[in-house]
Amino acid sequence: MSTNKHGLPLRRRWAVPALLVTLVVLLLEAGPLNMPFWSSFGASTDSASALNEMGPGLSRQDDGTLRVTDQAGAYLRVRSDGSSPYVRVDPSTAATPGLASHTRHAAPRKASGSSGPLASVHVRMDVDGKATSSKTLSTAVPQSLYLAMPCRGRTVTLWVEEPAGSDIPFLAVRANAKVPFRFETGRVAAMLLVALLVAAWWPGSRLWRIGLDTSSVRQRAAFLVFALALVALAASRVVSAFANPSGSFHAPGGYTYDFNQYGHLADSLIAGRTTIDLPVPQELARAADPYDPQAREALLAHGVSPIYWDYAFHGGHWYSYFGVLPALLLFAPFRIVTSWFVPGGRMLPAGVAVALLLLGVAAFGSLLVIRLIGRVAPRASLATVSLALALVAVGSNAGYLAFRMNFYVIPFAASLLLSTMGLWFWLGAAGPASRRRHALVFDGAPPLSWPHLTAGALCVAANFGCRPTFVLVALLALPLFWPQIRLALPGRQATRRDVRSIVAACCAMLLPALVVVAPLMAYNQVRFGSPLDFGERYQITVADMTRHHTPLADLPAVIGYYLFLPLRATHAFPFLSIDPAPLPSWSYVEPMVGGLVALCPALVCLLALLPRARRRLRGHGMLGFVWTLLASAVALMILDAMKGGLGWRYMVDFGWLASLATVATLPSLLGEDADDGSGAGDEPQDRALATASLREPWWAHIGWLRYLARLLVMALVLAGLAIAFMALFVPGRDDALTGTDPTLFERVQDWFRIV
Repeated sequence: MSTNKHGLPLRRRWAVPALLVTLVVLLLEAGPLNMPFWSSFGASTDSASALNEMGPGLSRQDDGTLRVTDQAGAYLRVRSDGSSPYVRVDPSTAATPGLASHTRHAAPRKASGSSGPLASVHVRMDVDGKATSSKTLSTAVPQSLYLAMPCRGRTVTLWVEEPAGSDIPFLAVRANAKVPFRFETGRVAAMLLVALLVAAWWPGSRLWRIGLDTSSVRQRAAFLVFALALVALAASRVVSAFANPSGSFHAPGGYTYDFNQYGHLADSLIAGRTTIDLPVPQELARAADPYDPQAREALLAHGVSPIYWDYAFHGGHWYSYFGVLPALLLFAPFRIVTSWFVPGGRMLPAGVAVALLLLGVAAFGSLLVIRLIGRVAPRASLATVSLALALVAVGSNAGYLAFRMNFYVIPFAASLLLSTMGLWFWLGAAGPASRRRHALVFDGAPPLSWPHLTAGALCVAANFGCRPTFVLVALLALPLFWPQIRLALPGRQATRRDVRSIVAACCAMLLPALVVVAPLMAYNQVRFGSPLDFGERYQITVADMTRHHTPLADLPAVIGYYLFLPLRATHAFPFLSIDPAPLPSWSYVEPMVGGLVALCPALVCLLALLPRARRRLRGHGMLGFVWTLLASAVALMILDAMKGGLGWRYMVDFGWLASLATVATLPSLLGEDADDGSGAGDEPQDRALATASLREPWWAHIGWLRYLARLLVMALVLAGLAIAFMALFVPGRDDALTGTDPTLFERVQDWFRIV
């Protein structure tokens, strides 16, 4: 067994700190995080009355629930003897925790006047006439039914802040409550995960001494374990999506919201139609201008229905303006295959497609980051690689896509998958694969693997059928293959072999792209009369998109918000809130927590080092690639600002490009760019070296500066991960958990209730 310098076995060296950290976490869970239990340990548990004094705005139902008849008098009152700083709300026997559905589109809170009780209830507690802030109680989360009194008092009044007609699943309010001890498995797991990340990334940890070696069996096995964890997570989301498929809903006098747009499109393709087979009201078809929101509102007011929200309407038919490839490759095959077992087949839930696509994004995005790190810093440590993976996951806003899980996410996830796959193939075209017999050989440049060129071109071109803006990724081929491209420039004396290989490379990339793009252009031509018309102008949405564009006066503010919208901290969970983004004129604005820099703070520090990394990047032939990444990110950000306004989901378009550019500068900050660009370290046995003594940055020779740099990056990446997690629970964002899944919101919020 190997030992360290003190003679201790390495296993014991790691086991002792792990046990100590686990012990500290358990002590925190049992002590400070269970303070409600300890502070109420001596509670008398007696209430002054069996049932509370009930306000005139409440009435007791036969099933034990309360009905709000007048919000002004909806309260329950109880006396306290001061032995406990907590009161407890007892749910009635009619309370149904299962009411808190996990679906993203069906609201679990019952509407006013419905027959079922609310799953979550907004309340406010007064103690001796002193008001406190409002809180939300969930019958599915027992811990939320214990309320802390801000001060010891004698009279406790619980006000129910729900509209008249609401059914409240409360039996009574009990004073002098003793809070039970609880062991929160999720909270403990979260603390252990944070401790594991800190231990792995802490300067001086073993990961900083292990070099990246993609040929290593152990490192491949570790990546396989990581991939299997992603598969398990995706499988859980798939099961949840099948159990709670998205549907459609319609409110009288309003639009019809149908979340199965891709499923309907797939059914149309199977039937040989380009239109979507949904009913079209004759009044809408005969309208002089169906894209005028005021004209549509007038139709809705007169009972015209259904008018589908966010569908494209053209020539008296419904269309989908979203890319057709996901419907063709995922939804249509699922319908066909399931028809072998179920008459007519089944429609693939949008959430299942999102889970599968994001699984591919996580896998190929990780492979792309590893390959990019291997190109710019062949001797990088595993700590640098893992930090880069986390940085790209945060900067790409993948958490936003995983949160939404509806059909809006599908084109983003599909194009992100195709783009990461395409770049992964292209980055590998000049690697070990280029030394095989199917390589294109040049006399004046390194060889290229034509299968990699072809596969990458297919993937990048396929963006035309998902989210077309991602086609801009094709520009990255120029810096990647510039050594071969420049052989064809005027004044270059290209050999006959060079000319043959250049022609073959062009064919390997252009022909597959044409095979993908040509049918998609014909599809657009058939639908809208133009090969480049995707139908987004005809969507039924908040504005007339045939005329709308973001006002020029709004562009500077929108771009500024995309980059620098600051975080807005709050004192209560999730400690963040939506930050207003006012504009001079009306434009589309999606509620956002912060801009790209606020959501991924590591971007600023690392991009600032791009000038320092220029020599190393130029030595590896990657400087033009990084600048093109940044230029593409800026171009897409401006395009999104002009066409779409300010949208959180639009940050996916350019966030991942900026993150990849940042990854290229990461080794410079961490003192791991110890390479002169001569090509040393291209072989796996060279990349296995943990350190090198070629040309290190100046602070690499100053131990404490390198230590601080690594500590800074770790802190910034952890901050980004924490912000991404908390942003999932922010009220007011689209599909906020307070409305779609209040039970999950309450359970996680309860992790932070320590008083």
